[in-house]
Amino acid sequence: MRILKIQTLRGPNYWSIRRHKLIVMRLDLETLAETPSNQIPGFYEGLVEALPSLEGHYCSPGCRGGFLMRVREGTMMGHIVEHVALELQELAGMHVGFGRTRETATPGVYQVVIEYLNEEAGRYAGRAAVRLCQSIVDRGRYPKAELEQDIQDLKDFCRDASLGPSTEAIIKEAEKRGIPWMPLAARFLIQLGYGVNQKRMQATMSDNTGILGVELACDKEATKRILAANGVPVPRGTVINFLDDLEEAIDHVGGYPIVIKPLDGNHGRGITIDIRSWDEAEAAYEAARQVSRSIIVERYYVGRDHRVLVVDGKVVAVAERVPAHVVGNGRSSIAELIEETNQDPNRGEGHDNVLTKIELDRTSYQLLERQGYTLKSVPPKGTICYLRATANLSTGGSAVDRTDEIHPENVWLAQRVVRIIGLDIAGLDIVTSDISRPLREMDAVIVEVNAAPGFRMHVAPSQGIPRNVAGAVMDMLFPNEKPSRIPILSVTGTNGKTTTTRLLAHIYKQTGNVVGYTTTDGTYIGDYLVEAGDNTGPQSAHVILQDPTVEIAVLESARGGILRSGLGFESANVGVVLNVAADHLGIGDIDTIDQLANLKSVVAEAVYPDGYAVLNADDHRVAAMAEKTKANIAYFTMNPDSDLVRKHIQKGGVAAVYENGYLSIVKGDWTHRIERAENIPLTMGGKAPFMIANALAASLAAFVQNVTIEQIRSGLKTFRASVSQTPGRMNLFNLGKYHALVDYAHNPASYEALGSFVRNWTTGQRIGVVGGPGDRRDEDFVTLGKLSADIFDYIIIKEDDDTRGRLRGSASDLITQGITQAKPNCRFESILDETQAINKALDMAPDGSLVVILPESVNRAIKLIKVRGVQEEIQPQSQTTTISDSQNGVAPSSVVNTLL
Repeated sequence: MRILKIQTLRGPNYWSIRRHKLIVMRLDLETLAETPSNQIPGFYEGLVEALPSLEGHYCSPGCRGGFLMRVREGTMMGHIVEHVALELQELAGMHVGFGRTRETATPGVYQVVIEYLNEEAGRYAGRAAVRLCQSIVDRGRYPKAELEQDIQDLKDFCRDASLGPSTEAIIKEAEKRGIPWMPLAARFLIQLGYGVNQKRMQATMSDNTGILGVELACDKEATKRILAANGVPVPRGTVINFLDDLEEAIDHVGGYPIVIKPLDGNHGRGITIDIRSWDEAEAAYEAARQVSRSIIVERYYVGRDHRVLVVDGKVVAVAERVPAHVVGNGRSSIAELIEETNQDPNRGEGHDNVLTKIELDRTSYQLLERQGYTLKSVPPKGTICYLRATANLSTGGSAVDRTDEIHPENVWLAQRVVRIIGLDIAGLDIVTSDISRPLREMDAVIVEVNAAPGFRMHVAPSQGIPRNVAGAVMDMLFPNEKPSRIPILSVTGTNGKTTTTRLLAHIYKQTGNVVGYTTTDGTYIGDYLVEAGDNTGPQSAHVILQDPTVEIAVLESARGGILRSGLGFESANVGVVLNVAADHLGIGDIDTIDQLANLKSVVAEAVYPDGYAVLNADDHRVAAMAEKTKANIAYFTMNPDSDLVRKHIQKGGVAAVYENGYLSIVKGDWTHRIERAENIPLTMGGKAPFMIANALAASLAAFVQNVTIEQIRSGLKTFRASVSQTPGRMNLFNLGKYHALVDYAHNPASYEALGSFVRNWTTGQRIGVVGGPGDRRDEDFVTLGKLSADIFDYIIIKEDDDTRGRLRGSASDLITQGITQAKPNCRFESILDETQAINKALDMAPDGSLVVILPESVNRAIKLIKVRGVQEEIQPQSQTTTISDSQNGVAPSSVVNTLL
């Protein structure tokens, strides 16, 4: 077997709208292509021996053991790889269950789809599954050591990618509330929400967290001074910078026992407590000095260690932190008890699990000695042996929930302290013998105030009730159901996506909102270009959704991005599907128009139930998408007598209809006429049906999002097919003696629509510079040749700079074949270089001619035209002149009927 390609999907996709995290592996079975599992000697036995837990897979029989039943009876290896990849992740602690296996149009080549929790682990699991199955085919077994290594590697991938228990708790709460989130590119930041409504978190610091509060909390001595000045009980202490000052500092705090800790420490690093001798103090000083230049010396207060969590000025959780310890059983040594304790599946490395494994340091041995033990000692049954003096969870400690026990006065004091320091989220370390009694009665103290406190002890205490502290954070960031999202309008289709996206964004600008939008020529925010290029995939969508100024997102969603990575968002408010026609077939295992329709239906399906799928009622494949989506349906149609739309309206639905020369919104028994088509520049004076359809779709998408008819009308009347607003979409230039037209037509449907304009050009010659992307099928190029012969008087065939894997000259030869089949006497030549081809066409154009350029690079084509002295870029206006009425070969734009 051979893996041909592995892709990672991160959003709604071709395989599943609900399961966003999928690995798609293109697998060539090679010699196993026609060999089911029951014909491979010993395969079933070897698989069961390696992974007996596959018994739990149901598969199509729908019962436990169903998958192994299929293997015994005979199934193809791609299907087996799918299940093995899922099971390997399960054994590593990642619970996944979704998979699909489909044979492609290439015999023996399969698409194997598996769910993942961690991307690296998902890809690794796919590769490991192929290795495992191939090993059993070849040797009848998969070595146990290799399987154990695979599982350990998967665990390592998962651990290394972990965001930490606090961040995970926040993410889970966000998902429960339907708040979208995404990781940002730096400093472990995550974003909650989209656009202008977003909030950001770094661990448990939010974008509400004040820098002054964080700075103060990080300076433990300054915190202590300001709290003491406000009458808050804090430990008596001082700060030193040199060992020579240690003895005087001990005297200053009242002698032993003392605590020594770094001024700038966290997570218990460098802290030593209950110090009772000079030797211990010296060692503690050196340990603290490894963390911080300045050292705190404090009086040691006897009591239990408590963490009080305050969020948005309110106490939300209290935990007693118990230092790392073991309990004697009368049989095992302390070393053995530690080993046994660390076997607890709830204990992991660092912060990757509910508890942390116990590790010993110098203070552990001192503490053992003080208790009269060594690691070889066997404590009596029930005896607690403490291994750490500090109670941090990161050093192996555990937590007991005490939220319901804290005294009201202590609640008041904790909330007051956090306001004094100035934090929105804070953890107070309190030492007291009884948290249920006021601190002032217990000679208790507030030891520290921590910015970015860990949530682990509260969300998963060792004993007691887990507290939903992340819920308190969400309530603070998004109070009173404050929105976390911005409206997302997604646009797809074979043709017209870019024009419709730009028009829809322009309509929304009439509302005064900041609009971010993505197109095939760039990503834009407001009136400004953020990044040039074909930006119609999830990465460019994230640029818009991450921008804190964007209030509305209009996202062109092309087939390539959906196929490679899925949509860049979980759900949209509006999903627009314009049409489905033959284009890009044979790429990415999308071989038929029906498969292409299924791919584009992702946009309609990934709409909120209270949102709208805006569908073309005149395209039966698009109209059929209404059955797939849970959203409301809104149709647009060029046919005012459409039976589908009539029934839809009778049921209370809404539609955009072209009727009696008007673009209208129809609902129930009323009709809102937006504007006459001839008054909308984009429609070329009402003579461009496909542009009218684009305008209907954009108007309807805006209307269902409560944009007013007046605002829609204003947007339609001020949007023009120009280089500034629709580059590469029907840009017509007057060069004095002749005209040049630039359009990004690149498939048969767009060629046919463009031809309806070009054929009406009656003066001079109609010269075409034609070509197509190299990754199209051979028959597609032949069709483009036939269409070109029917449209142009003279044809120059060029090729893209990027041939997309096709041999140079191959596409030109196929277009030539189509031209000669359609019109043997047609005049044409091949100039493969696009720049040379464009210049040749412009050089040879007789007076009154029209040079039509269908370029790979729109910007390059426009520059080549403009250096020749453009007299004007013709702006389509409402007019009724026909071609035969034009003077000097200047074609009125009202007759342009093009497909964009």
